[in-house]
Amino acid sequence: MTDPESRPRWSVEQRLAYLERRLYWDGQINRGDLTDYFSISVPQASADISAYESLAPGNLYYDKSARAYLISPKFSPRSEPNARQYLSQLQLIADGVLAVEESWLGRVPRYGIVPRVRRKLAAPILRQVVEAIHTKSALRIEYQSVSSDEASKRWVVPHALGFDGNRWHVRGWCHRREKFLDFVLARVIDVIDRREEEFDTSADLAWHRKAFVRLGPNTALSQATQRAVALDFGMEAGVVEIEVRLSLIYYFSRQMLFDVAHSLPAERVQVILLNKDELNAQLAEVDEAPII
Repeated sequence: MTDPESRPRWSVEQRLAYLERRLYWDGQINRGDLTDYFSISVPQASADISAYESLAPGNLYYDKSARAYLISPKFSPRSEPNARQYLSQLQLIADGVLAVEESWLGRVPRYGIVPRVRRKLAAPILRQVVEAIHTKSALRIEYQSVSSDEASKRWVVPHALGFDGNRWHVRGWCHRREKFLDFVLARVIDVIDRREEEFDTSADLAWHRKAFVRLGPNTALSQATQRAVALDFGMEAGVVEIEVRLSLIYYFSRQMLFDVAHSLPAERVQVILLNKDELNAQLAEVDEAPII
């Protein structure tokens, strides 16, 4: 076991992780990359590179013509490289959430991302919702549902945030409906009032319980397409299991087009649900709508 006293401090470890990511994805790094990103001195950057060389000998070497430290052919990363982490940086940049200079990417490749229609999100409302979650408070909100012509006012006790792939929701107890519901954050028009309220959110079984959704290639597809789909989803023996909160299975099934699969060509629904009956039984236990 590594002696805690011998491990680098957290701030140093962050710089070493950055250094290794730049080596792995860009193939090179120099002191200026470290000084610019972390606002540290040149001597400190040199010390960090020396520290990395001690921890991972043979991973880099200095090239005078490039004036940079290059990745060695014998490079062996200290931590497992994460492709999703790399691509998420590109997504954040495309979304305007992260500036290129704030990312840890060095040489940004040409890329394109299909734009998504963004939902309206009001920071003041989100702040009050987050505060209510932390302080265990109830909020009286003005909310526009899709089932009513007029906005309604109701007391809710938020206890979590959820994302369905397109929209952010507030999960909480609704005093008006007397049940736990999801409220689309963009449809909260206003927070009218707030009060302290102790509420046993452990009673929200649909939120706290999880289930494994078992997926396989659509058997209506050609064998070649099924093999490609299995590769896309990282399936083993034609199956992949995804853990999902019961309260989010409805959104998951819509995202995967299971609710309209019967009316679409097989090419549009490349994955099928293998344990629908099992999931519906679990959903019934927590009073959630079944998967169609």
